[in-house]
Amino acid sequence: QVQLVESGGGLVQPGGSLRLSCAASGIAFSLYNMRWYCQAPGKQRELVASITSGGITNYADSVKGRFTISRDNAKNTVYLQMNSLKPEDTAVYYCRAEWKTSYWGQGTQVTVSS
Repeated sequence: QVQLVESGGGLVQPGGSLRLSCAASGIAFSLYNMRWYCQAPGKQRELVASITSGGITNYADSVKGRFTISRDNAKNTVYLQMNSLKPEDTAVYYCRAEWKTSYWGQGTQVTVSS
């Protein structure tokens, strides 16, 4: 059974930081490209950051210089370090594993508010 379990979300003040984690099980994690998406209320889900199986990263323009995606294949986990958070970063954040088949996690809420 494949599972992607996100954690690390919460309430943070503007300018603060959070580190999201997505722990995968049931897949050959090192073979998968991993992505973080966010979905704000009333908006479509959009890509935030991605990391290939080879470690190549890519970011949405809105988060470049503030967010960092990384992976630890020994722990079957992908991370999203989120710094200098803004109220507009408020959303549910989902991880996605992509290779021959794709899988979604259940999401974790991030709220940036004073």
